[in-house]
Amino acid sequence: MEVSLFTAVAIGSVILLIYHYVSKKYEYFLSKPIPCIKPTFFLGSSGPVMFQTKTLMSFVQELYNTYPESKVVGYYEVMKPVFMLRDASVIKKITTKDFDFFTDHIQSFFNASSDGGVNEGNLFGNSLFALRGQKWRDMRSTLSPAFTGSKMRHMFELVAECAQSMVDFFRSEAKAGKRLEYEMKDVFSRFGNDVIATVAFGIKVDSLKNRENEFYVKGKQMLNFQSFKVHMKLLLLECMPGLMQKLGIDFFDTNMTDYFRNMVVDNMKQREVHGIVRNDMIHLLMEVRKGALKHLEDEADQKDAGFATVEESSVGKTTHSRIWTENELIAQCFLFFLAGFDTVSTAMTFLTYELTVNPDVQNRLHEEIVQTDQSLNGTSLSYEVLQKMEYMDMVVSEALRKWPPGVLTDRICTKDYEYDDGAGTRFVIEKNQTITIPTIAIHHDPKYYPNPEKFDPERFNKINSSKIDAGAYIPFGAGPRSCIGSRLALMEVKLVAYYLLKGFSLEPTEKTQIPLQLSKNLFGIEAEKGVWIEVKPRRDG
Repeated sequence: MEVSLFTAVAIGSVILLIYHYVSKKYEYFLSKPIPCIKPTFFLGSSGPVMFQTKTLMSFVQELYNTYPESKVVGYYEVMKPVFMLRDASVIKKITTKDFDFFTDHIQSFFNASSDGGVNEGNLFGNSLFALRGQKWRDMRSTLSPAFTGSKMRHMFELVAECAQSMVDFFRSEAKAGKRLEYEMKDVFSRFGNDVIATVAFGIKVDSLKNRENEFYVKGKQMLNFQSFKVHMKLLLLECMPGLMQKLGIDFFDTNMTDYFRNMVVDNMKQREVHGIVRNDMIHLLMEVRKGALKHLEDEADQKDAGFATVEESSVGKTTHSRIWTENELIAQCFLFFLAGFDTVSTAMTFLTYELTVNPDVQNRLHEEIVQTDQSLNGTSLSYEVLQKMEYMDMVVSEALRKWPPGVLTDRICTKDYEYDDGAGTRFVIEKNQTITIPTIAIHHDPKYYPNPEKFDPERFNKINSSKIDAGAYIPFGAGPRSCIGSRLALMEVKLVAYYLLKGFSLEPTEKTQIPLQLSKNLFGIEAEKGVWIEVKPRRDG
């Protein structure tokens, strides 16, 4: 009896201590002059996403809309306090003017230490996205020359070959009498896989014809984020990143990352032995290793580059003397693989959906494609000609506005920052605190985009686009930490749209979900039942 009573008291005391500890965590915003979304005990505001009762898009928008009059609001990711920025001018100021206070992404499961160091074998942790501090700055300036307009011109042919190969596959299937009805995320994941294979890994695959090729299968396995095992690993890495780092546990499977590492190493060795030169990412990384890749000003980079293109900041144009290891360079190929496999394919999927359910937009874009093709007089499409297609750029810009693949992004405060909105609201964001930028909510705020649910490319015509606040259009992020590969991503999307609509029309089928509903997963935006579209050959295609 006494033992039972002692046990009950001990358990009660532990529960009380835990309750007190968690409750203290939820007092952080009480000292700040901003509203805070009331947390649920132990879950904060994260419950709907963790238990998949809401889509990530609706969850972010709900947080964003809770206090519509505030420029900054507080909420809790489990027990971690987070500042959400919900004003375009604040986003621009923090990510650009005051960038030195917010240079890094959160540590999370990247396994990076505060000084930017990371386990040598961790490919993702060594990638540009995950690096921190001075090491990130050095890597950004190292890679920046690889993503200028002039370098995209060199890679244009490789990407165009993949787009033409996809269209050739559709034509062959049509000639065989098959109905061309496809789930577009699957199609574009395969296309994106082929682009990254050729551009970043120096190999050629055709994932529509050879559906079970090793490169695609390995990538698909690596990016299967829906299993219970992955969810548990994510939770542990999020809650105990220090412990997981000490245990050497990475988010991505070691065998998978070794596969991609060995592929790059073998490719580099073959090129060195046989003197092979190919205009792709491996060649550029080999130039980096030699110290031969320098940032040169290219006046054509911004001219006709497209509205969504990210302009490189001064960070990307600085010089340094750091020598990179082979693994650190290989890690960048791995990052491009992840971005190409999922992010770009997501953008293309939602673009084709909008073209399907908005036939007037599709028809007008087709007309521009026909006119452009006729102007070539039998010559091949070039990077410069593609970039000059005004309506193409308007359509792609609007698709990225309505369906940004990156639903939200984050920064961590690297030193105490005094926030001052100029209207009397002042407080300190302490070092190591997190801010989030709710991209998809900003893009759907009627304050910035009237009737935001409407797909309207005219928002981005020459007159209207000049009125858009830079802090309210951030599909590739904001400030010096924005996506380095925006030119490559836009080139891929536009090339697919060009060759696809040139020869085919996009038609809804009985499987097409209208209006589209999103799935309730933890990662990005994805259609609940897929995006099913019929690719119908044109008579004049």
